[in-house]
Amino acid sequence: MAKAIDWTNICKKYKGLWVALLDDEQTVVGSGKTLKGAIEKAQKSGYPDPIMMRVPARILPYIGGFRV
Repeated sequence: MAKAIDWTNICKKYKGLWVALLDDEQTVVGSGKTLKGAIEKAQKSGYPDPIMMRVPARILPYIGGFRV
């Protein structure tokens, strides 16, 4: 079973930005307002193929469901 990852600090520091992560899904190697900018920063740091994630500007709770 996979261990849960705590992104609390990433969400606080990078609100509304794109972040480039290493394979551990915790280490940020680039960030920016655009996807392209974050990828370029990661590549300049020596990480050609990072995992990309957009951090929401606000965390909104979701409660709901659906019927089939």
